[in-house]
Amino acid sequence: MALVPDPSPKPASEHTRARNAASFTALDPADFDRARRGFVAALSDTNIADPQGRLVSDIGRYAFLADDAPDTVHPNLWRHAQLNAHHGLFEVTDGVWQVRGYDISNITFIRGNTGWIVVDPLTVEATARAGYDLITEHLGHRPVVAVIYTHSHADHFGGVLGVTSHADVDEGRCQVIAPVGFLHEVVGENIIAGPAMGRRALYQFGPLLPPGPRGHVDCGLGNAIPVGPNTLIAPTHDITRTGEEMVVDGVRIVFQLTPETEAPAEMNFFFPDFGALCMAENCSHTMHNLIPIRGALVRNSLRWSKYINEALELFGADIDVLFTSHNWPRWGRDDAREFLELQRDLYKWTHDQTMRLANKGYVATEIAEELRLPDDFLAHEHTHGFYGDLVHNSKAVYQRYLSWYDGNPANLNKLPPTEVGRRYVELAGGADNVLAAGRAAFDAGDYRWGAELVNHLVFADPSNQTARALQADILEQLGYQSESSTFRNAYLMGAQELRFGPPDLGAGAARGRGILVAMTVEQIFDTISLRVKSEDVGGLNLRINWTFPDLAGTPDEKWVLGLSHRTLFSVPGRHDESAVASITITRSLLVDILTQQTTFVDQIGAGNVTLDGDATALLQVFGNLDTFTPGFPIVEP
Repeated sequence: MALVPDPSPKPASEHTRARNAASFTALDPADFDRARRGFVAALSDTNIADPQGRLVSDIGRYAFLADDAPDTVHPNLWRHAQLNAHHGLFEVTDGVWQVRGYDISNITFIRGNTGWIVVDPLTVEATARAGYDLITEHLGHRPVVAVIYTHSHADHFGGVLGVTSHADVDEGRCQVIAPVGFLHEVVGENIIAGPAMGRRALYQFGPLLPPGPRGHVDCGLGNAIPVGPNTLIAPTHDITRTGEEMVVDGVRIVFQLTPETEAPAEMNFFFPDFGALCMAENCSHTMHNLIPIRGALVRNSLRWSKYINEALELFGADIDVLFTSHNWPRWGRDDAREFLELQRDLYKWTHDQTMRLANKGYVATEIAEELRLPDDFLAHEHTHGFYGDLVHNSKAVYQRYLSWYDGNPANLNKLPPTEVGRRYVELAGGADNVLAAGRAAFDAGDYRWGAELVNHLVFADPSNQTARALQADILEQLGYQSESSTFRNAYLMGAQELRFGPPDLGAGAARGRGILVAMTVEQIFDTISLRVKSEDVGGLNLRINWTFPDLAGTPDEKWVLGLSHRTLFSVPGRHDESAVASITITRSLLVDILTQQTTFVDQIGAGNVTLDGDATALLQVFGNLDTFTPGFPIVEP
């Protein structure tokens, strides 16, 4: 695709300069003391690479944050990014350390009698290993005897192989602890919706934006996400109830389950010996998302608030320090309680006020336009929308109770964007008229309206380079004005792709391998079934028996995979006498085939897969699976 005219980022417009200049909020200067407190040391080389030498993370690229806020960044977001830019090894309290700043999340090390208990081993193996190496350098080597996953998002488990190994877990040298339902939710979020969510996550986190005052400055929860595949080791112990206690390597831990909060499977926990409360990602130094713009299950803001209150009731009297999976800790009982109370009330206020207006007949867009955070929240840094945003969160509350539909039948079955765009352009009297109106909106600083107008033209005719350029300029100004890092990243990613086209992300077949290896057979079959091309399997009805010898003696040893009415289904624990074929294969080898490391044909030929019966049955299933393109268009058809 030809570049749009002048594809370089533009300066802030006069409207953006004026808006940002008026948007600064005086916030607690003690935040900088908190972010620096307990500093031990930083990596001497912030350039973290994987074993192949590919750059994974480099917070050094954000040195520009030492400067004063430019007019291309919301001043409150700039301040928040400066706080997140503090990096290195920090002592939280005696016996508890964190490595922060080299990943979007924190890795926490709890000293046990013989080794480390690691909480949330980051997003990718390289950053987790760098954190482990850093604490080893300064505190000496200790083995990792336990890993705790606070919840089912990839930035809290994806680097596990950087701190332990499958062998250490399998042989009992390291246990892996997670909330009940963890593995099920990992699959639902990272595999079943993985391709779509991964593409949209590029807009939310902006990893393809160049760091700088006109590009990427922060992710809200942390500086930036590292680049690389996730890994996963399945939990060896599930926490099943609030109040469950464990002693891990001599360290007492009391758990609180918090399902349907920031993640469908999540938990907080308290270390009585250290007076330390881990609030996982249920509290952060930002308003969180009730539904992220990358997509996810809608979160339950009412229950979220109640769980924070329950944590106060359970542990509030004994807290000496509070730490989370992102950002920096809070010290002292009074400060921790005030922090928890504000976080609790933020999610309850959003829930209650959204539904108050909904029950008065307001629709989601009207509610988002009406609600404004009270000064009670705006006076504090951690209740500003640097990651989540009230505009989006109020719509999430509305969606949870009333769905996406606003009740107006005109919106019940709307035309798709390309058709709408074509008809709006025709109604406006042609592309030139739409462009003229869009330019007028841009010149007036009416960027939200301008974006809606020009979006119709781009979808009607994505080859119109003038329209693409104008839409990019409009989205860019909206990004510069955004206090929310995710809104900024989305706007700037949209502008970048309008100028340069969607990214070439290559094939996506192997992207989920690190998670697939920990999945059950049922979960693997579920991921296969959503790839069936319905239009190509009409009239087929068959059964295939599967035997997994590496799972001998378990209910997962025998399976039936069936194709019926253009849909795959699976049955565990038995074989079907009517099956047209039988396959014997290890689960790990099936994963290799699904991620295109090898093929059925090659493995049958090598004697690693046994196939009895009608070989065409295998082709009828696996030959009719769709592939997903990671770089599908978003801001154009």
